[in-house]
Amino acid sequence: MIPRYLINFDSEKLSQSTSDLLIIGSGVAGLSVALRASKFCQITLLTKSELGEATTRYAQGGIAAAVGEGDSPEYHLKDTMEAGDGLCDPRAVRILVEEGPARLRELIDFGAHFDLTGNHLSLSLEGGHSRPRVAHARGDATGREVELALVNAVRKNPQVETHENIFVLDLLTHQDRCIGAIAFEPFGAKFRLFIAKAVILAAGGMGQLFKVTTNPSISTGDGIAMSYRAGAEIVDLEFIQFHPTALYEDGNPRFLITEAIRGEGAVLRDIRGQRFMDGVHPLADLAPRDVVVRQMVKVMKANSNDHLYLDATVIPLDNLKKNFPTIYQKCLQAGIDISKDLIPVAPAAHYMSGGVRTDLNGRTNLPGLYACGEVACTGIHGANRLASNSLLEGLVLSKRISDVLNQDLAELSLKLTEMAVSHSSPKRGKTVGLEQERRKLQETMTNKVGVIRSRKSLEEAAKIVESMKDVLDIQFNSVDGFELQNMILLAKLIIRAALMREESRGTHYREDFPKVDDTKWRKRIVFKDTEQGMRV
Repeated sequence: MIPRYLINFDSEKLSQSTSDLLIIGSGVAGLSVALRASKFCQITLLTKSELGEATTRYAQGGIAAAVGEGDSPEYHLKDTMEAGDGLCDPRAVRILVEEGPARLRELIDFGAHFDLTGNHLSLSLEGGHSRPRVAHARGDATGREVELALVNAVRKNPQVETHENIFVLDLLTHQDRCIGAIAFEPFGAKFRLFIAKAVILAAGGMGQLFKVTTNPSISTGDGIAMSYRAGAEIVDLEFIQFHPTALYEDGNPRFLITEAIRGEGAVLRDIRGQRFMDGVHPLADLAPRDVVVRQMVKVMKANSNDHLYLDATVIPLDNLKKNFPTIYQKCLQAGIDISKDLIPVAPAAHYMSGGVRTDLNGRTNLPGLYACGEVACTGIHGANRLASNSLLEGLVLSKRISDVLNQDLAELSLKLTEMAVSHSSPKRGKTVGLEQERRKLQETMTNKVGVIRSRKSLEEAAKIVESMKDVLDIQFNSVDGFELQNMILLAKLIIRAALMREESRGTHYREDFPKVDDTKWRKRIVFKDTEQGMRV
């Protein structure tokens, strides 16, 4: 049985803060909602690290939107649906592609400066796209530019009270409604309640479950784990996207090398210098990410190697410095001149296509709880995310949430200060080696639940993760401990979903079921925690 809360507590004995709206997370989704909702309510925003340190800032490629000549929302919809391999919700995708261009223009109004060619946006071509439609800023620094513009706007907004370096443990529920969250302040080792009429979860992804990822250290799946414990529906967890080209070097996270560089002409090569994507897919090196990554793994396995190469030497030096300045400088620091040298690359865990299930306006099945960004699952991505749709999704869904939230809050009459919540369950006093256990989990997920899976590998992973279950019953007093508990819970759910789906689709590849099975598996796996246990 999964404990409902990570700690024992009594809300009447903890300090409390109240507001109309509580936002958890400070990426593009959370910040966008804050700016919109601040027009009609008072907001508290909590972020795990510092403003500006969310996954958003690491996005290099840009924002996909059908704004270029010869492009249209219909073309964008077709590309997104093809990448999603039969599991995209067409209604959600249509909303994304039709509302996306307006959201991109609004982001420019917020102060983001995108690259221009003359008076028009410069648009790049990325994997899976049939046309150049990816708007970018300062070449390959789009995420940083977007995050900076939104952070600056939020800091100036008097309606938004921001708390940095605070870890949200759990969502608070009362009479089957979400009424806030319980948080841990590491620097004072104190627990605190944040009560609100509505909660928006924008807590990001879970790449740190794997040994090699492009995600920052804060991406430990906390949002999905706390939502599951609170009774929210979780969906599509088996679909984890690995980015084909992370710089092959020590350390975690790995430096991402945007596939926009392949859109400019760079190609993948094996250790002998031979191209290997020709004939695998009509788009060759610009095939959807799941196709490219699987082929890379096959080539590496055949050559008993753990990396391949990206060849950008065909791109003129001036173009490399102009369009990919961050990549150019980072590689130079590593002793690689990308205008002359091949870049060593390897796949890395990148993006969770699934998450907390929402409707088309960001509402979850738990009244009072909304979700957006990578932590949420609207059905847009299906079995595989199309490149550069993620920032766009955050912008589009934040607008839709703020529109319905205005009405939802107006119709709500809650006396939040009269709602008492407490939790008491047996807690083990033993300690564990947090770093050792975290490393064991990451190695298990990488080796047995990675790009290529099988019943054997997944069952082995399930046994290892099950052996760690006692960690869930420990009452920690540190962020590392809480993170490990969330990671173990999320790993259990991912493995369960991957075992259930006996086919290969999108980013979920089972070598024992290597084909798509529309007859049995053109459907989605939804988990919900109940008093009787997991409901599937």
